[in-house]
Amino acid sequence: MTPATNHPLIATHDLVKTYRVGEQTVAALRGVSVTIEAGEFVAVMGPSGSGKSTFMNLIGCLDVPTSGTYRLAGEEVSRLSPDALAAIRNRRIGFVFQQFNLLPRTTALENVELPLQYAGVRAAERRARAGRRLEDVGLVDRAHHVPSQLSGGQQQRVAIARALVNDPVIVLADEPTGALDTRTSCELMALLQQLNRGGMTVVVVTHEQDIARFARRTVLFRDGRVVADRVADHDDAAARLAALAREPA
Repeated sequence: MTPATNHPLIATHDLVKTYRVGEQTVAALRGVSVTIEAGEFVAVMGPSGSGKSTFMNLIGCLDVPTSGTYRLAGEEVSRLSPDALAAIRNRRIGFVFQQFNLLPRTTALENVELPLQYAGVRAAERRARAGRRLEDVGLVDRAHHVPSQLSGGQQQRVAIARALVNDPVIVLADEPTGALDTRTSCELMALLQQLNRGGMTVVVVTHEQDIARFARRTVLFRDGRVVADRVADHDDAAARLAALAREPA
């Protein structure tokens, strides 16, 4: 899929998602319309059960809406086949999760290579592209370490490198700092901020205000609806990182 220049990168209209729980129908999303332009850094916030993770699953093509539409770079994707959705996930979207989901007996470099292997990329090219992405996240010197030899922050950086290796149009991060301490969390968010400044579109799902402050824009969910959509001051995240740097380790 080639991004269409005259369309938002993400455009949802009246998204509804319901689930059956026993004999009851539970509404996770209740008519959500959100537009995200290419190059934005957006934090999606809300309490548990607010619908924020369901929203990420839908825009990440991990699930399909009950009703409503979702256009990715101008193309309607909410009614595509499972195979077509899988192709979009592999080639156009990079995922970062709270649990790093690294293969434990596989080196950092080999973990980053995995999406390329699934895409049928030749070994030499896989190795070169994975090495470049590890360099982007500052871990080229840990390329041949297995996850147990890496800190939590380093493992999440490997996960980010893996998310980037297929050159996606967007990175979706679901609670990416949930397993990390405060200082490491802020360092990780600063890395995502740096990637965004390089042109990458980043959407982070979080329930933590300090993490959301690294984004330029915050979309707040409650009870399956968007209740606020605001743009922060440019210096807000930078001020948070500077304050952290002054704190004792």
